[in-house]
Amino acid sequence: MSLEEIFAAAGVRGFLHARRLGSADAIGVDADAPVVLASVVKVPLALEFARQVTAGQLDPTDRVRASAADRLGGTGSAGFADDAEYSLRDAALLALSVSDNTAADLLFDRVGVENVRSLLAELGLTRTSVLGPPRELLRTIIEDTGAGRPLRALDPLRTSSTTPREMTTLLSAMWHDPGPGAQVLAWMAAQVSWHRLAAGFPPEVAVAGKTGTMPGIRNEIGVATYPDGDAYAIAVFTVGGAETLRRPDIDRAIGDAARAAVDQLRS
Repeated sequence: MSLEEIFAAAGVRGFLHARRLGSADAIGVDADAPVVLASVVKVPLALEFARQVTAGQLDPTDRVRASAADRLGGTGSAGFADDAEYSLRDAALLALSVSDNTAADLLFDRVGVENVRSLLAELGLTRTSVLGPPRELLRTIIEDTGAGRPLRALDPLRTSSTTPREMTTLLSAMWHDPGPGAQVLAWMAAQVSWHRLAAGFPPEVAVAGKTGTMPGIRNEIGVATYPDGDAYAIAVFTVGGAETLRRPDIDRAIGDAARAAVDQLRS
């Protein structure tokens, strides 16, 4: 089954790019099309945080407090019933491991949205845009829902967006970086969501990934490392299936397409 057929069988449009790290080998499906970042935005956020820590601009042990005003609902401290306090580096871990939106908001406050944008520009990711932290995304959803108009948050031309190729470029830069990049990949390896990219690979393949989910949008980017040492950067984005957030068939298609792409590169 081709990559396009895998996506079609799940009733979605798929966008994919995969590259063998350390080489020019790559494969893609609409790899340069604009796609919605959703929670994948937490990867460049965490990378900029780790870079600022390395530069001595931030102390990773500094504390932040997630109060009622900060809680957006969802996983991690975003869904807590009570106030919580944790370090900046634990905020980064929460943002990547359980996609904690409140932790990401608090981290954005310290790191700075403009600094994340500068990082993307430095890496040459000219088609990746970050409009703001999760709370800004929620604000646009509330406004658009109240006005009865299409959600900006689901339109890659009006929200934080990227392309699959640019996300594997980001992952490649992180993989080649033994400092901040390696730290972010370690946080991504702690992600508790194994139902997309990781589900497509056998247990002996290590997968460090970050998902993104919104109505009709399911994404994941990550690095798959085989026992022989070969590593692959993969970015998969899908559009479709908006009727429910729980669509294990689409999740599985993301993993199947990722594995099929890597199999082609390995052959």
